[in-house]
Amino acid sequence: MKALQITKYGDIKDSLKIAELKRPEISGSEILIAVKAAATNPIDYKIVQGHLKDMLQLNLPASIGYDVSGEVVEVGNEVKDFKIGDEIFGRVPQEYMGTVAEFVAVDSKVVAHKPENVTFEKAASLPLAGLTAIQALEKVNIKKDDRVLIHAGSGGVGSFAIQYAKSKGAIVYTTTSDTNLDWVKALGADRVIDYKNEDYKEVANNLDIVFDTLGDDYTLEAFEIIKEGGRVTTIVGPPDAESAKQMGMENYELPEKLAKLIEEKSAKYNHTWMQPNADQLKEIKAMVEDRTIRPTIDLVYPFEDAIKAYEHLASGRAKGKVIISLAETFENQ
Repeated sequence: MKALQITKYGDIKDSLKIAELKRPEISGSEILIAVKAAATNPIDYKIVQGHLKDMLQLNLPASIGYDVSGEVVEVGNEVKDFKIGDEIFGRVPQEYMGTVAEFVAVDSKVVAHKPENVTFEKAASLPLAGLTAIQALEKVNIKKDDRVLIHAGSGGVGSFAIQYAKSKGAIVYTTTSDTNLDWVKALGADRVIDYKNEDYKEVANNLDIVFDTLGDDYTLEAFEIIKEGGRVTTIVGPPDAESAKQMGMENYELPEKLAKLIEEKSAKYNHTWMQPNADQLKEIKAMVEDRTIRPTIDLVYPFEDAIKAYEHLASGRAKGKVIISLAETFENQ
């Protein structure tokens, strides 16, 4: 089978190549998926560029990709919930990384049946972004009438988070560039802030929740605009104790400046290191089928242009998810 692989750390164009590999074999609890589509994610190109090599130990060459949708073509003898021909979607765990490939094996307990009313490409856009948004917002107990700022509303996580927060009855502020204002507003945001021409801290303040998807100074600035006892939930800021443990960081302590800001505002601070979760995938499936959530796709690339897909994602210009389609590849085998 063909698969996109990381051959070395460095520039995307020079570090990725399509290779010929042996088709995966499955164990009793696993299913084999004929991949129809895979989504690209920032974590993918950060791995390629070597930014995560101290955290994720890979034996190169290594296949790339976490998000998948496709058709079950083989089931292990312990699998009860899936049969050959079922259409599935999911975010595979680290040990199964490599969804930009014609086939991928995965434990059946971490995937779910795909939403029936969307294409494989749209289904592939949902798992990592959706699970990340749900887990980050549920950690801070998002509820009706919460005033929430979601940074980078046109991104994969941000666009899902806006819709999910609105489904909970929250009042949603979000930041984006002027070219995406109308598009992001159509997702349901109550106030879209053009970060190039407006100071988001002047528009959004006294907030219940800030969802930090940008990190660095944005993590610290969140404490300026939450109310006393507010909540900051991040996917890129410093780990909290729970996520540090998940990452294998021993004797971890919050940075002193961050700890002081939390104390001064009597705030709650959470970091999400997203985990695959089949029950939450089923929740996403239901929300897509009742149109509470609309998948947001920027561009779809054919498998042979997978490297170009990652270059486009890394450019920072994507509006929604960048997808790699393998449907034609599979059908033409």
